[in-house]
Amino acid sequence: MPVHPTLADVETDGGQNLRLAEANSPSSKVLRLPESEPLRLACDQLLAPISIAYETYGQLNADKSNAILICHALTGDQYVASQHPVTKKPGWWSTLVGPGKPVDTDRFFVISPNILGGCMGSTGPASIDPKTGKPYGLNFPVITIGDMVNAQARLIDHLGIDQLFTVIGGSMGGMQVLEWAASHPERVFSAVPIATAAWHSSQNIAFHEVGRQAVMADPEWCGGDYHSFGKVPRNGLSVARMAAHITYLSEDALHRKFGRSLQERSKVTFSFNADFQVESYLRHQGSTFVDRFDANSYLYITRAMDYFDLAAERGDVLANAFRGTKARFCVVSFTSDWLYPTRESREIVHALNAVAANVSFVEIDSNNGHDAFLLEEPEFFATIRGFLTAAGTRRGLKV
Repeated sequence: MPVHPTLADVETDGGQNLRLAEANSPSSKVLRLPESEPLRLACDQLLAPISIAYETYGQLNADKSNAILICHALTGDQYVASQHPVTKKPGWWSTLVGPGKPVDTDRFFVISPNILGGCMGSTGPASIDPKTGKPYGLNFPVITIGDMVNAQARLIDHLGIDQLFTVIGGSMGGMQVLEWAASHPERVFSAVPIATAAWHSSQNIAFHEVGRQAVMADPEWCGGDYHSFGKVPRNGLSVARMAAHITYLSEDALHRKFGRSLQERSKVTFSFNADFQVESYLRHQGSTFVDRFDANSYLYITRAMDYFDLAAERGDVLANAFRGTKARFCVVSFTSDWLYPTRESREIVHALNAVAANVSFVEIDSNNGHDAFLLEEPEFFATIRGFLTAAGTRRGLKV
């Protein structure tokens, strides 16, 4: 696979080349910040030039007061409510975002950027390093959730928006929501952190380390320089995805869907074939993920999540992150989410209570695990619609 895939490469080699083409020439809108406007990262390096790929839905009103920023999770992207150019599947939140839906694009102007470090057009390890003419690979600096948010703030500046009506996101997207509220409080009218936490737990860091080691143990990883050798660490990234995918589901969801059912056979084979349906399902999840995601991006984004600790940066007191905030918060968790359990959302709520912030908290009864925030959960949808309607009234938005 060449470093710069041609259209012919895309047509003949499919997923990976198409994904690499999207990394450097995305189908979506792109903000390009020149060398003269670098972003200073938490690691104290300057990064430039920078591209931020994004999509928008709906119309910005005259006083620019109806903008909603949607922050995506680890493997998400800017295609929140439109067809994905690589997989051709609907947007990852197309059930929630659109005309007449809880995030109503007839009423709100929705902005959905691909994060810094991502692989769908925003600058990341698969992007071309202008100093070498090759993909950054491991020469890309280590980034944080704060760096992602500061890059998004450049995009919001570019769009001429002083204050976002709402910042909303689940999982890692929820971390970005909290970072926005803590680091840019004057620019956030309301915030909806969903199925998330104010810091990454040791258990979650441990899961990420398993995934990263799987990628780096793949001989096709080539020390992170696999693009130059025309290789892809498919097996390592696939295993990383399989391990992570288990954490997105609940035991009930897995049992309900698969139980101990065998995969297209009547008895076990006494081998290491995928005898069970759940094995076949995970292998499919791993293989399809490789076609749409960059292995090095996976390393950098999981590391950014590991480093996230909103309290540590503020005297180890979480409430300090929200002191003086005027934003309205709606914190949402799900009963069967063991990746970011409800107790971690309660810690956020307690911190907001400690500074007398305006906060609502809803624990949704669901047996769909962490992935519940991506699914059409009626109580969840009603919560989002109700909160945005009430906040919109407070903001003076026309219904």
